[in-house]
Amino acid sequence: MTSLSFRLDGLRALVTGGGSGIGKVIADAMRDAGATVVVCDVNDSTKPNYICDVSKTSDVEAMFKGIERDLGGLDILVNNVGVPGPTARVDEMDPDAYDECVRVNLGGTFRVTHFAVPMLLKTKGSMINISTSAGIFGYPLRSPYVAAKWGVIGLTKSWAMELGEFGVRVNAICPGSVSGPRMDGVIEREAQAVGKTPEEIRTGYEKQVSLQTFIEPEDIAASCVFLSSPAGRFISGQVLPVDGNIETMRSN
Repeated sequence: MTSLSFRLDGLRALVTGGGSGIGKVIADAMRDAGATVVVCDVNDSTKPNYICDVSKTSDVEAMFKGIERDLGGLDILVNNVGVPGPTARVDEMDPDAYDECVRVNLGGTFRVTHFAVPMLLKTKGSMINISTSAGIFGYPLRSPYVAAKWGVIGLTKSWAMELGEFGVRVNAICPGSVSGPRMDGVIEREAQAVGKTPEEIRTGYEKQVSLQTFIEPEDIAASCVFLSSPAGRFISGQVLPVDGNIETMRSN
């Protein structure tokens, strides 16, 4: 019987947006599992290995030159960078804010992957794209975020087909409502947009979920480790919700 490990010993990983939040927890979990991990972030105060705006091709290209220099290659890519975007009804939304959200969340995922794939082909590596439950459901008042995250799932499915013959696996994880400052901000903005209290909106989010609770960043990180490990060696082209079974994205 083949013994399959959940360890990442000897593997080299890049986590985008890994200076804080979910990305930092993912990076820490991969290090704990034995990987050598580097992170990029647009915010230099988080002390990333590489300062990078993933929506800028020149930044991403420079980062991968650094990765080649520092690591000599790459085995795991986690496309985690994302911004929440504006909260508004479509006719009340700033079109430039819409474009910016899609440019970072979808365009950034493409740009990083464009430069990472030559490295992953050499190592028969693994890619994880962080989408969201909003990439599966409609999500009122958040149309640019939804558009980008549905797009991430489309890219995941397409890239799994493109790269599978070369041994590269590509999957997506769809977090639900994750506890933390980012979700707190989403709740505050939604409360303002619909004229409710943050407590009412938070309760609505909890009631969306069969388990009736938010999840923790560590739950996302554990799934990333599993999918990147030898234990996940035949999982590709899949969309894994980690959300407590969301039934709807309408919280009000």
